[in-house]
Amino acid sequence: MGQQQLLLIVVGLIIVGIAVVVGLNVFFSNAVNAKRDNVISDLLHLASEAQRYYKTPTSMGGGSNDFTGWVIPKGLETNANGHFTVALQADNVVITGIGNEAVQGNDSVKVKMIVTGYSYTTNIIH
Repeated sequence: MGQQQLLLIVVGLIIVGIAVVVGLNVFFSNAVNAKRDNVISDLLHLASEAQRYYKTPTSMGGGSNDFTGWVIPKGLETNANGHFTVALQADNVVITGIGNEAVQGNDSVKVKMIVTGYSYTTNIIH
């Protein structure tokens, strides 16, 4: 084989190698985003449950404009996406969701949502 043909083979292998590395990075990035989106979706569901409790009168089993006494509904503390914990205060709730799968080393997706009676704020930690 001529030197030109060997050079073309080497260049072709380098291009294929770079394409594989870029493809793996894109796949990994999309997987992390999908996991984070799933945890955020579950947090939004829990936030709506907390707000429903906040707005419901005490006589109907709610908090009557108070989050004190609200707990994550049975069966929603853990699911296929992660596990969720809550920190209560009278005027807001902080719900933390931690994904089940490690995405970088030992780090999992972690998102906090601060819920008030009429709004919420999402803080992405990992």
